[in-house]
Amino acid sequence: MLTGQKPIVVVGSINLDLVTKAEHIPVVGETVLGDEFQMHPGGKGANQAVAIARLGYPVRMIGRLGSDLFGGQLRVDLQSSGVDLSGVEEADGPSGVAAIIVAPHGENCIVVTPGANVHVSPEYVDLHAEIIRNAGMVLTQLEIPIETVRHLAEICHRHGVPMMLDPAPAQKLPPDLLTHIQWFTPNETEAAFYVSSGLHETLDGLTPSATAHSLLTQGPRGILLKMGARGAYLATDGIEEYLNAIAVEAIDTTAAGDAFNGAFAVGLQLGKTVRESARFAVAAAAHSVTRPGAQPSMPVIREVEKMLENALLTSGTDAHGAITARSTEPQWKGKGVVD
Repeated sequence: MLTGQKPIVVVGSINLDLVTKAEHIPVVGETVLGDEFQMHPGGKGANQAVAIARLGYPVRMIGRLGSDLFGGQLRVDLQSSGVDLSGVEEADGPSGVAAIIVAPHGENCIVVTPGANVHVSPEYVDLHAEIIRNAGMVLTQLEIPIETVRHLAEICHRHGVPMMLDPAPAQKLPPDLLTHIQWFTPNETEAAFYVSSGLHETLDGLTPSATAHSLLTQGPRGILLKMGARGAYLATDGIEEYLNAIAVEAIDTTAAGDAFNGAFAVGLQLGKTVRESARFAVAAAAHSVTRPGAQPSMPVIREVEKMLENALLTSGTDAHGAITARSTEPQWKGKGVVD
């Protein structure tokens, strides 16, 4: 654990993930047989907090757990990962649950039932406002009430604390919310929703640059567009850069985007440049897809550094230090997924 550093604070969901592996993701009305079932601690908020803790950086969580058996186990899991839970309290009723189906090549679909996460209210955030004011950076997502996210953004803006919003699951945002956001980190499906005001589900005809510029006009200071197996696109303050995904054998893409967000925040707090932090995040996401589960897949810092080192050795860098594709066959199969 680092000392003398302002902690990163994550305000968000805490869920139990119920994971089924199947031959393929079923379509509407189809029943498929599962090959394997597991339960893992999850929730986008908790995943990002664990991603940060696993990288050795101090992290505090603000959230709610249910009064059921799941709540007690989720608390133990977060504590064992090194997450400070002084902002996590129990709410009467069930904990949040996510039902996840994972296909053989790592693709997944997810249904989230919020449970106790709906009790992460603006008033609850105010009870823990001191934690937010003392943060080096705040991360949040949309698995807690939208009015809470807006209130949190106002607090961060008022106290000069940079905030990162992972807009998942995609939903209509209050008109002024994005003007208080430092970093906006959608995947391509979510970006399509916000670029087209929810009318379309794809970015057909739009380049990553055009997509990022459209999102920037809505208020955030920086965009990190997560593009699955194609990597990520960074746009902020005159910096635009495409970062290829790192070639790995993908097993499970669950929480790859959470690994990405957590690692990007850690990179910035460690004094890395925006570009360096983005490359660090790509490597963290790539490593996470090589292991099953959400929180169990989060890498430690030496694993991320090794992944990045290998990627640079096998791929090379351009004039700006961005990872670039080789013309020769890569050493690894598949692609790390930044989603």
